[in-house]
Amino acid sequence: MSSQHDNAPSSGQALLQEGQELLARGDRTGAAQVLARARAEKDVVLQAHALIEQHGLVGSFTNMMGLECRISAHDDIFGFFARHPSSMNPLRDYFADGWRTLSELLVLLEAVDQPLLKMNHVLEFASGHGRFTRHLVKALGASRVTVSDVVADAVDFSRATFGVRGFPSASVPEDVQWPRQYDLVFVLSLFSHLPRHTWTRWLQALHGAVAPGGVLVFSTHGQKAADFDHVTLEDDGYFFAPSSESQAIDVHEYGTAFTAEPFVLAQIEKTWGLGALVHQVPVHFWNHQDAYVLRKR
Repeated sequence: MSSQHDNAPSSGQALLQEGQELLARGDRTGAAQVLARARAEKDVVLQAHALIEQHGLVGSFTNMMGLECRISAHDDIFGFFARHPSSMNPLRDYFADGWRTLSELLVLLEAVDQPLLKMNHVLEFASGHGRFTRHLVKALGASRVTVSDVVADAVDFSRATFGVRGFPSASVPEDVQWPRQYDLVFVLSLFSHLPRHTWTRWLQALHGAVAPGGVLVFSTHGQKAADFDHVTLEDDGYFFAPSSESQAIDVHEYGTAFTAEPFVLAQIEKTWGLGALVHQVPVHFWNHQDAYVLRKR
């Protein structure tokens, strides 16, 4: 039998309600102070954040960063930060992580003399709910950015929120229909999740998305990541576990994959040819994932 106390709102819910009441009375200063406190409560963090952003209150990340800072309630990457014991401020960590990715991509493309800001058509593949997309749009403008993801809701959110083009991906690599070819196809942390039966097929399929002279940039969990997670790779340098942060995709199709450099190079040779590899950097993204740059002849 539930007691009256069991049905009482949490401290976060009470703060959220108070903030909404202050907004209704036109007290923006009071609402900003209360909702900032609510934003620190895990059970209402996104609701409080949404109100602060919607009303442009003091403490708004949009005002601080100059980019679109709405977050989908279905964003698995934000959920990862919110649940991670080391993240004391998941909102700040989430936005900073996207900014860091942008800086790491800029450095990578400068190394192959194909600066991001000169790219006319960019595809972010396996884009999720926009953790990185928002920063890409700030750098390039929405008209130059296209997103794609197997989760339809993620594509819909990015199109509606950031104004980018978008199209659905597919579980079967050969089923994806590319609307056009792109100067840059950026695939962050997809190959770090693929099972063996689709790993090489995705690498082959993405060849069709890249314009002649354009580049594919992708990342992998390499040897450092395997060592950090105490993973023993198979003889050919591959390992897969059916587990990931995604709540929307079957873990047998999107788990956690580790691939040593010889494995990755062998798959590049099979699909693009080793001559396409123009740059690689171990532990480049997040000081955790290896980066590969392939140029389409």
